[in-house]
Amino acid sequence: MSLKDKVSRFGKFLSGMVMPNIGAFIAWGFLTALFNASGWLPNPRFAEMVSPMLNYLIPILIAAQGAYMIGGDRGRIIGPIAVVGCVIGAPDYPMLMGAMIMGPFAGLVIKKFDRLIEGRTPPGFEMLVDNFSVGILGMLLAMLGYVAIGPIMAALLQVLSAGVSVLVRYGLMPLLAIFIEPAKVLFLNNAINHGIFTPIGGAQVEATGHSIMYMLEANPGPGLGILLAYCFFSRDAKTRQSAPGAVIIHFLGGIHEIYFPYILMNPKIIIAPIAGNICAISWFAFTGSGLVAPASPGSIIAFLSMAPPDHMVVIIIGVAIATAVSFLVAAPIVRSAAADDLEGAEDRMRALKGESDPAAEPEAACGMIVFACDAGMGSSAMGATRFRNRIKENRPDLVIRHASVDCIPAEATTVVCQRTLSSRARRSAPGARIVEIDSFLDDPALDRLAASLGSEADGTRLASDGDTTPAVVSDSCAESHDLSIDRCSIQLGLESVSRAEALRAAGKLLVDQGFARESYADAIAERDRLASVYLGMGVAIPHGTRAASDAVIKTGVVLQQYPEGIDFDGEKAYLLFGIAGRGSEHLKVLANICGILENEKVLAKLKTTDDIDWILKVLS
Repeated sequence: MSLKDKVSRFGKFLSGMVMPNIGAFIAWGFLTALFNASGWLPNPRFAEMVSPMLNYLIPILIAAQGAYMIGGDRGRIIGPIAVVGCVIGAPDYPMLMGAMIMGPFAGLVIKKFDRLIEGRTPPGFEMLVDNFSVGILGMLLAMLGYVAIGPIMAALLQVLSAGVSVLVRYGLMPLLAIFIEPAKVLFLNNAINHGIFTPIGGAQVEATGHSIMYMLEANPGPGLGILLAYCFFSRDAKTRQSAPGAVIIHFLGGIHEIYFPYILMNPKIIIAPIAGNICAISWFAFTGSGLVAPASPGSIIAFLSMAPPDHMVVIIIGVAIATAVSFLVAAPIVRSAAADDLEGAEDRMRALKGESDPAAEPEAACGMIVFACDAGMGSSAMGATRFRNRIKENRPDLVIRHASVDCIPAEATTVVCQRTLSSRARRSAPGARIVEIDSFLDDPALDRLAASLGSEADGTRLASDGDTTPAVVSDSCAESHDLSIDRCSIQLGLESVSRAEALRAAGKLLVDQGFARESYADAIAERDRLASVYLGMGVAIPHGTRAASDAVIKTGVVLQQYPEGIDFDGEKAYLLFGIAGRGSEHLKVLANICGILENEKVLAKLKTTDDIDWILKVLS
C-alpha cells in the first residue's frame, strides 16, 4: 500500500470518528455563536454550557465512536471511560486529539481481550466476565490517560498552537493553501482537517471565541470560482452544461468533491483554488476573523452559521475574494484548454478515492470486503461464505467478512449490502465503496465484483452431476461448534401459505424449539420489512433484527420445506432456514448450506425430498 493510500485510509478513519458526531459540534457552535459575550444573543447562563460541551461531551462522543469502530458495542463503553482520564489529566485543553487516540486504542484493547478469552469463559460466567473486563480495563486505561496520554496530547497541542502562532505572526498562514488544495483533490484532506485543524481550532475557540483553523479547508469560494469558469468558458458542451448544477451542489450543499473532476480534467487548474485560498486566508488573518465551530458540510450556509455576528461581513468578503481570484485564474486556463471528457475525469477521481466501478477495475485490490445485512447474522453470513468460496482460489489474499450494517469494521474497503440498506451502510462506513445488490446469492453486481477480482467468469464450480452429497464448505468465519439441525427442527412437505404466514411459522418453530422468545417472531417480520430475507435460488433465511438479539435464548437453526414455494416479490422460496443466532455459532450450518448451493442437484432434491435422514446427513 502506497503512502498516499495509507494517509487516505487514516483520514477516512478520522472522518469516521468525527463526522457521526458533527451534530454535537454544530450544537456547541450555535451555543457559542448565540450566547457567548460577543454572540448574537449574549446570555451568561446559557453560555455556561459551552465549555463543558467542548471539554467533556465532544471528546467522549469521539472516543465512543472511535472505540466502537474498532471494538464494537463493548468498545463504545470502554472508550468514554478511557478518555475521561485524558480530559481530567489535561484540564486546560480540549482533548479532541486525545479522544481520537484513546478511543480507538481502548477499542483495540477490548477487542484483543475478547479474542483472548473466547471459548475459555466457564458457562454461566459470561456476563460477569463481560462487565468486569470492561470495568477493570477501562479503569486502567483511564489511569494511563490521566498520567500519560492526556499530558502528552496537551504538550503536542501546545507545540502545534505555537506553530500556528508563528505562521500568523510572520504572515505565513496563507502558504498552507499550497498543501490544502491538492490534498483535497487527492482525498487526503481528512487526515489534516480532522487530525490537526479541528483540535487546534477547539483550543483557539476556548481561548479567543473563534478560530481561523475552521476556515482553511471549508471555504467554498475556491471551488466556486473553478465551477463558474467552466460555466462560462468550457469548450466541451456537456461539461459546460453540467457545471451550473455542480455550482448549486457545491455552494449550497457543501459537497466539495463535486468540483474535483473539473480539476482532474486539466490539472494545471489546481493553481486557481490555491491562489484563491491564499488570498482568502490572507484576508482572514489580516482581519482576525474566524468561525466558532467546524463548518460541515462546507457550504456557504454552514460557513455563515458558524460565524460570530461581528465577523459576518468580513467572512462574506473573504469567500467572495476566494471566488473572484479562483475564477480569474481559472478562466484563461479553461478557455485555452481543449475539450476534455468529464466522465473520464470522474473515473480518475474515483480511482484516486478508491471507489472505482467494480466492473471496470480488473484485478482490483479491495483489502477487506464486508457483506452487511441488518443483523449481520444470516443473509450476510451466507453471502460472505459463498462469495469467499467463489473467489478463494484466484484471490486467497482477500479478507471477506460479514457484519451488521450498523457495525461495519473501519478497515472495510468494499461493502456489499441490499439496496434498502445502502444509506445505513454509507453512514456506517463513509470511506468504503458500496456495492448495492438485490440478492446475496445470485446478483449481477456480485458477478461484476467477482470478475473485477479476477475470479472465474461464471463465479461457481458445481459438483459433478452424479454427486448429491455436497462437501462441507470450509469457512474461516465458522467456529468449531457442534451445532447442527436436529430432527425436531425440520418440517417437510408444508403447504404453501402467504409470505407473512410462512415467516410467522418459522418464528413459531424457533420458539417451540426453545431457541427464542415469542417476540422474536415479530422481529423476523420486521427484518423482512427492512430488507427481504429471500436470498435467491429458492432459499430464504428468516431471522430477527439486530435489536431483537435479547429475544434469543440460545443459538438454533430450523428448516421448513415448501414444495410449492412461498412468493417473495415474484420469486419462489422453497426452503426457509430460520435462524436465532448468538455470536457465530450458527455459521457452521450456514457454511453447509452454502455447500448445498454449489450443487444444483442437491439443492433441487432438498426442495422436494421427504427423506429427513438424508437432509440430516447433508446438513450435519
